[in-house]
Amino acid sequence: MKTLAGLVIAAALASLAPALAQAPGKAVASTAVQKEFEDFIAKFRAALKANDPATVAAMTKLPYMGDASIADAAQFRAKVWPSDFNAKNRACLQRTKPVYDRDGARNEVYAIACGGSIFTFTRTSAGFQLTDVDIAD
Repeated sequence: MKTLAGLVIAAALASLAPALAQAPGKAVASTAVQKEFEDFIAKFRAALKANDPATVAAMTKLPYMGDASIADAAQFRAKVWPSDFNAKNRACLQRTKPVYDRDGARNEVYAIACGGSIFTFTRTSAGFQLTDVDIAD
């Protein structure tokens, strides 16, 4: 009887081994986070379509990428808007599907790759904000 019980336990453990050995799954946003981001990105895209840097700046974590010289909407418009938000990038940001993930600090983020850049939107205590524009690898 002990042998039969041992075989059953061994078989059960053997059947679980492949599932336990698999790499962690891809991050998936909760329904609430998805809805929050959908609302945010709809407003962000409306501002892009209207060519409205003031509204985009209001949806951006300032100072922009930690740069103290880009701490308000006027500085954002003068220093960031012409290069990061050119017509080609604005059009791309409006049509490209965002990808959800968690960053190294376990923050919930969405990213959109456009024109050799990756635009990152992070969920903060103030809601989602544009937090980073980086060169795509």
